[in-house]
Amino acid sequence: MTWNKLICNIRELQLVGTLSGGQSFRWKQNKDNNEWIGVFSKTVWKLRDNNDHLQYQVIGSLHKKEQIKNKKSKKVGVDFDKLLEDYFRLDTNLGEYYKQWSEKDTLFEKACQQFYGIRMLRQEPVENLFSFICSQNNHISRISTMVEKLCTHYGDKICEYEGDTYYAFPEVEKLALPEVESELRNLGFGYRAKFIQKSAAQIVEWGGLKWFNSLQGMKYKDAKMELMKLHGIGPKVADCICLMSLNHLEALPVDTHVYQIAAQNYLPHLKGKKSVTEKMYTEIGDHFRSLYGDMAGWAHTVRFLIILLTVIISSKSL
Repeated sequence: MTWNKLICNIRELQLVGTLSGGQSFRWKQNKDNNEWIGVFSKTVWKLRDNNDHLQYQVIGSLHKKEQIKNKKSKKVGVDFDKLLEDYFRLDTNLGEYYKQWSEKDTLFEKACQQFYGIRMLRQEPVENLFSFICSQNNHISRISTMVEKLCTHYGDKICEYEGDTYYAFPEVEKLALPEVESELRNLGFGYRAKFIQKSAAQIVEWGGLKWFNSLQGMKYKDAKMELMKLHGIGPKVADCICLMSLNHLEALPVDTHVYQIAAQNYLPHLKGKKSVTEKMYTEIGDHFRSLYGDMAGWAHTVRFLIILLTVIISSKSL
């Protein structure tokens, strides 16, 4: 299978920093050849980065089957280059933003030298929302397992490759069925089973993808409030969805790790607090929005991932 190329300097897109930091849970790295395989947009991709371009293979795609069904029409085929460009937001000059963020924050400047090219993925909102429901009180490995269970049991099969079967993330209508809650409890989802089924039912009732699209046109805080009307969606998960799939790049999810970064380096009066209150949550988010501007969520994700990846690298070197 031949490799396709997208012109993209490695300093604008670093796969390890972007795909291993807990934005998406459907990517796996083959460290022997530095390749990544994963699923988005009903397509199985294999990726590897080079100094001046991104290489990719389309292993399988439901889009191709859709094209076959519509071959008699004038419908234009899927542009896989464009899908990747949109997913990685390659229309954004990240180097320029790194420069701006470094000028505003000396701590960012010191930390980002090695961890260049960390991009904010533009994810599909249905997958993003239900993945982050699975993330509550959880760790990346178990979240990934839960997301794959959702795909295996409710998603459409895309293809088989090297002994593995790959599935698309399920349509929200499938997750809204009443029996889904009990099925997910049997699969080990615990209390998240109810959140998934109830939220899916609400989304279907409110218009499905049209409802998500309407949130993109709202102001950030209004979109966040709408998301928090869903069953089991709190401020952090709502901010994750705003940031990662609704194009509200000023959204800033605050958890205990983000609180610790803020208290230690930016807002020392918050040190020693036992939990993050609603007031603290807002103060931390507003502080970074005033510091970094309308891309604050992206900037702070880079800051957070730098710390996360530093810990991972340090643990492997011991």
